[in-house]
Amino acid sequence: MRSIFLIIIFFLTLSVFADDNAILIEKGNKAYVSKLYQEAFDSYNNVVKNGFESAELYYNIGNSCFKLKDYPSAILYYEKAKKLNPGDEDINFNLKVANTKIIDKLDAIPEIFFIRWWKNFANIFSFNTWAILVILMTIVFLSFLSIYFFSRILKVRKIAFWCAFIAILITIKFFLFAQTQYTFIQNTKEAIIFSPSVTAKSSPDANSTDLFVIHEGTKVKVIDNVSDWSEIKIANGTVGWVKSSVFKVI
Repeated sequence: MRSIFLIIIFFLTLSVFADDNAILIEKGNKAYVSKLYQEAFDSYNNVVKNGFESAELYYNIGNSCFKLKDYPSAILYYEKAKKLNPGDEDINFNLKVANTKIIDKLDAIPEIFFIRWWKNFANIFSFNTWAILVILMTIVFLSFLSIYFFSRILKVRKIAFWCAFIAILITIKFFLFAQTQYTFIQNTKEAIIFSPSVTAKSSPDANSTDLFVIHEGTKVKVIDNVSDWSEIKIANGTVGWVKSSVFKVI
């Protein structure tokens, strides 16, 4: 009986949190429409503090920050939204607009065309969406395979065989796209600079050689950490060390 009681309490708690989050999101939406952007940000951010996240929520927070002219924060939350839904046109467009508001305009190292092509396809959907598509295509494959094995009609078996063959190829392709997304999420640590001006050093030492200067809003890739220092790489491939306190992880 105790376990049943705990399960009931668990789901009631989830329901209460869901209701609270819905109220906060609705409050944030009304504040945003009324141009009370700080109030909108606070409401949306409280939902994040409750442990809930979604591309739409981060997108709304990004919009609130943009209206408040807090462009580094806007870029941070647009990037968080993009991580969850990389193919969303509104997110990508607003992110591009926000990036025009910062100082640094760094040219990224060009990728080999087929790597760029593969990443573009993989970014059409999020990892979760690709995973769902893999499951659905696996069901389709197994269905045609069952027809192939159990049907007594030769023509039907031939059609089922080729349909199963095509389905497994599509399943493998979707799986590889999902793996690409998963690998990026797990192995790539990116961040946004939040200090007005940061001088990157040649080593994790304040007295080491100055290498380059970047400014708030710039996205960097975090490569390594030593004490309170982090090794970063910027879009053009240049590497340097900065204090970990100057950025926020996406």
